[in-house]
Amino acid sequence: MKKVYFAGSIRGGRVDADLYKRMIEHMQKTAIVLTEHVGSPHLNIMEQGKRDQDIYDQDTAWLRESDVLIGECTCPSLGVGYELAYAESRGIPCHIFYDRTKTQLSAMLTGDPYFHIHPYETEEEIYPVIDNILQLA
Repeated sequence: MKKVYFAGSIRGGRVDADLYKRMIEHMQKTAIVLTEHVGSPHLNIMEQGKRDQDIYDQDTAWLRESDVLIGECTCPSLGVGYELAYAESRGIPCHIFYDRTKTQLSAMLTGDPYFHIHPYETEEEIYPVIDNILQLA
């Protein structure tokens, strides 16, 4: 099974946490999602007591282990931006989803030909694209 690093905003804002959860559950039908905790509604509680260095070490280890990064970038996040750059520097394929009705994605992402950008307007548009990504990864 393919290993997916799912990237979504944590400290940058949790407004899309329910969407992250549904995306992760969909991916778990055919792949291993190394970062399934990103979809948890209790993530801030789970993070308590963990040192930032430990979080960094774990997340970068998961990135190195992953076959593909799938990110939901509607809610801007410095951490997700860093994860995307880290993955790119290691040649890990990166797929970025964002709701075009809610945000304009950063030019640093849309201008980088390495990233596969997947704008959407309805959640239902996301899942066939994910299925296609996981078949190719």
